[in-house]
Amino acid sequence: MPLPPRWLRRIVLAPGVVLLALVVISALPVWLILAAAASPLVPGYLRPLRVLWLAVIYLAWDAAAVLALFGLWLASGFGWKKRAPAFQRAHYRLTGWFLTFLFWQAQWTLRLSIEVVGTDPDTAVPGRPELVLCRHAGPGDSFILIHALVNWFDREPRIVLKHTLQWDPAVDVMLNRLPNRFIAPGHDPGEAMIEQIRHLATGLDEDDAFVIFPEGGNFTPRRRLRAIDRLRARGLEEMAVRAEGLRHVLAPQPGGVLAALDAAPDSGVVFVAHTGLDRMVTVTDVWRELPMDKRIVMRFWSVPPEEIPAGRQERIEWLYDWWARIDEWVDANRNTPV
Repeated sequence: MPLPPRWLRRIVLAPGVVLLALVVISALPVWLILAAAASPLVPGYLRPLRVLWLAVIYLAWDAAAVLALFGLWLASGFGWKKRAPAFQRAHYRLTGWFLTFLFWQAQWTLRLSIEVVGTDPDTAVPGRPELVLCRHAGPGDSFILIHALVNWFDREPRIVLKHTLQWDPAVDVMLNRLPNRFIAPGHDPGEAMIEQIRHLATGLDEDDAFVIFPEGGNFTPRRRLRAIDRLRARGLEEMAVRAEGLRHVLAPQPGGVLAALDAAPDSGVVFVAHTGLDRMVTVTDVWRELPMDKRIVMRFWSVPPEEIPAGRQERIEWLYDWWARIDEWVDANRNTPV
C-alpha cells in the first residue's frame, strides 16, 4: 500500500492513533481478562497477556508522543520556529524521554537486557562527529541504537531510514522535524537518493551522529541470496564471492556510505553490531520467542578519520572487510545465553 501524502497523515493518522488509544484503553479491563483466560492455553509464561500489555503500552506511547509533539508545534508558533536550535534540542530531549519509557517497559514485560561492549561514540573522541554504520537484523534494532545514542551517549542522530516507518504517526512527525531522511530502498540507489544522503551528512557538529544501515534492510536468508545474485548480475564477481562468505549479514551497499564519507571528511566512523534478536525474522518467529528472556549485546568499534581509506575502491573493500569482521563477531556471540 502506498504511503499517504504528509497532509493526509497529519489530519487522519495522527488524530486516529490518539482516538484508537482512547478506545482501547477504555476497554482495557475486558482485554486483560480475555488475555489472562487465554494464557494457560498458550505456551510461554503469560504470553497473550504480555503481548497485549506491550501492544497497549506502545499504542498509548504513540498517542502520548503525538500529543506532546502537537504541544511543541503550538509552542513553536504553529511550527514557525520548529527548526530553531532550541526546538530541535527539545525534540531530541522528547525523543530520549519517550525511548527511555519504551525500553523500560520492554525490559520489564519481555525480560530483555541490553549490554554495550567496545568503544562507544562518546569515549572514542569526545566532541567529534561520527558516522554510525549499523548491522540491521531483528525487530526494533534501530530503536535500540537510537536509544543508546540519545540517552547513553548524548548524541543527536541524523538517520537514513525506510520511508514505510512514516506509517507510525509519532515516528513520522518526530523524525520529519529533525534532520533525517526517509528513503524508499532500492537495489540500485539512484543519484537523487545518494544526494539526499550526502546533504544529510554535511555540516555535522561535535555531538552529531549520522546513522545509516548499509545493508538496506533486515537480514534474512532469502535477502542474503538476492544480494549475492544482484552483485553477480552487475558483473561484480569478486564482491559476490566475498558476500557468499558472509553468513549472518547482507552484503553492504556502499553508495550511501561513500556519499556520507565524502560529505563528512572530519568525522570518525563507528561500526555497530548486535546479537540477540537474530532468530526473529518473521512475525511467527517473534511470537514463538515471546516472552524473549534475552540478552541483547551491542558491539561498537571506533575508527578515526585518519584510518579511513581515501580512494573509492579502497573504501568499498574496507567496508566489506568490516562487514566480514561484524559477521565473525555475530557468529561468535549469537548463541550467548542470558
